[in-house]
Amino acid sequence: MCRLPKKEITIDDLPGVGEKIGEKLREIGYSDPMAIAVTSPSELAAIAEIGEGQAAKIINAARQKLDIGYETADKILERRTSVAKISTGCKGLDNLLGGGIETQAITEMYGQFGSGKTQIGFQIAVNVQLPKDQGGLDGNVLFIDTENTFRPERIVQIAKGLKLDTEKVLKNISVARAFNSEHQILLIEKAPEMIEEKKIKLIIIDSITSHFRADFVGRGELANRQQKLNKHLHQLQRLADAYNLVVYITNQVMARPDILFGDPTSPIGGHVLAHQATYRCYLRRGRENTRVCKLVDSPGLPESETVFKITETGIKDI
Repeated sequence: MCRLPKKEITIDDLPGVGEKIGEKLREIGYSDPMAIAVTSPSELAAIAEIGEGQAAKIINAARQKLDIGYETADKILERRTSVAKISTGCKGLDNLLGGGIETQAITEMYGQFGSGKTQIGFQIAVNVQLPKDQGGLDGNVLFIDTENTFRPERIVQIAKGLKLDTEKVLKNISVARAFNSEHQILLIEKAPEMIEEKKIKLIIIDSITSHFRADFVGRGELANRQQKLNKHLHQLQRLADAYNLVVYITNQVMARPDILFGDPTSPIGGHVLAHQATYRCYLRRGRENTRVCKLVDSPGLPESETVFKITETGIKDI
């Protein structure tokens, strides 16, 4: 008996989504029912400019159509075959991360200034544009700069090292300067529109905590800061899942005076960021102008470290 192929679900199949709402959802990048299913009613209501009750009905319909619920582990394993990885251009770093920086995950690099966090971001912003058989994802980049550290000149150097068309590489990187935490959150809320339009496969935020640290000062603001940061990180994870893309974030550090022995360096963001980052790496300066990257936390990889160097043409093995 011949089975008819299963019809692909579109947003037009969802009850409550008429022509006008469907058009509005597509304009803001919500053309995939999965993107709607993993959004909160308040978030969808604000973005699509509809009532929260109507947003909740649309989200529930999307979840029912997609049959979101429990599933067996073998199905999850099968779905993870769609996970792809961006090569850093350094075999040591790639091996540390299980083959590269993977999609459907948040990878965090924290360390002191000059430890190489931004440089790795520049490298993968170029590498993601390579074909898949060369360690890329054949995609483009959203780069959110919170510390005024984005330098197109550095992108050109790395692109030249890979013998790529520098003008094309630069055009494939969309950069936004975030001026405060609210602006940073807004840029991610508006990201689906850009992801759909520009074939985005990598989101970089350099750095994730800079504005939250500046905007929420003192213990009295700590709870509010962590709540907003937590929501922001969940939005990033939803984008990574819905669009099968890489989220790479850098993070600032502080020195803990209560640690008398060992390294007193500790990342900003507390338990909220520690739990939400899928892969967490600590970068520090090594001997003779090298950098050391230690994998601190991962759901499936052992804690280990590797050494690399930053050259004029990018990240390289020692």
